[in-house]
Amino acid sequence: MKPYIAFLLGCVLMGSSCSRKSESVAPLKPTAYGTAIVESSGGKQFAQTGSPLPQPVVVQVNDAQGTAVPGALVEFTSASEVAFDPASALTDSSGQVTTNVSLGGMAGRYQITVSTFDKSHKKVELKLEEIALGYQQTLGRRLNEQYCDRCHNPESTAERVSNYDNLEVKPHSFTEGDTLNKLSDADLTAIITNGGPALQKSALMPAWGNTLSKSDIQALIAYIRAVSDPPSKNAGPLYAAK
Repeated sequence: MKPYIAFLLGCVLMGSSCSRKSESVAPLKPTAYGTAIVESSGGKQFAQTGSPLPQPVVVQVNDAQGTAVPGALVEFTSASEVAFDPASALTDSSGQVTTNVSLGGMAGRYQITVSTFDKSHKKVELKLEEIALGYQQTLGRRLNEQYCDRCHNPESTAERVSNYDNLEVKPHSFTEGDTLNKLSDADLTAIITNGGPALQKSALMPAWGNTLSKSDIQALIAYIRAVSDPPSKNAGPLYAAK
């Protein structure tokens, strides 16, 4: 059988037009427009570089009276390595859109721009930030979960019961940038290694120098700097859509 005839026969058997041109996806057409877009949940999450965020990002489009708007077009953009599923959608009956986000391969903060349009076709934007942890910061996160979170995190989970409410002097959450950003790395090293009294802080903060290695303590500090809110000067670069 000649090659050309075999090619045509294969197309008939597969029910294919054999066109190399892929089908285009029709653009989404909004049926309504809002004046504001707000975060419902999902901002300021942490994940290892190149990994999906643990929870989806949920946003809501509202009108001028603050009422949810179904049928509005919402689009998500960020640095080129960030993936959204979906990257655009129409708001549901509650005026919301949910997307799953996978961060890029570089450690740092990723700015997500969420946009919609008002009736005059003017773009309305919301900017969120998510945090990608590098290897050292991920190690620090694990050390935090193993040794620190029980006291420094007031929220209990199924895996961990918080001791926060039992402490007379409340420990700072590692995201409390307003306080922890004022401490140098040397200060944090002294407190973690020798306990709170090393810097005239609470004696309820124990010394971890005999439990954690120097590299462990450096990793823990790298994690604290990465997740601080507002961001620390050592939080890493900010990646955004160009």
